[in-house]
Amino acid sequence: MPVKEKELKGAIKIGIKTLIIQEIRLLRLERTFTPSFIIDEVSHSIQESKKEIVRLTRAIAQRERAALLRKMIRQTVDEEIDRAVELRKTRCVRCLHGRFYDEAGTAHATLPVKTTAEAVGCDKLRPALRKSCRRFVEMSTAPSLDQYLNEMTLLYEFRDVINRIEEVWKDYFKQ
Repeated sequence: MPVKEKELKGAIKIGIKTLIIQEIRLLRLERTFTPSFIIDEVSHSIQESKKEIVRLTRAIAQRERAALLRKMIRQTVDEEIDRAVELRKTRCVRCLHGRFYDEAGTAHATLPVKTTAEAVGCDKLRPALRKSCRRFVEMSTAPSLDQYLNEMTLLYEFRDVINRIEEVWKDYFKQ
């Protein structure tokens, strides 16, 4: 693959990733009480992204263009779903030095009773071991299970919409 074609496909991939993120953001905004001018601006930004992708893909043959766009869009949506799943995963705390930290940052070996635990982390570095313990801190900022399931439903619905589009070039990228 020539360098120029590789750079073109890289630029198209970045544009599609931006477009998909904007589309998902618009779907999220539409589900909340968002002012219409914000939704209009996001919609305008989506149209601009589509125009940029159209401009970039003009150098590619029509037959290859549709297949390439379809493949890139599906891949990007799947990456977003995988990213949402990965963010939800909890890390295993197998370290012997795992501690609970309260609001003041004080480490507790057991779950504190009189105060709430604000974070979980490792208390010591252990470089003598083959697998050294890396210092980490996990905050309780994960969304609730209900929020997570709503987010995953939204992403899967978006993927279904993309999969139902027969010809990406004709339906999705209209100017």
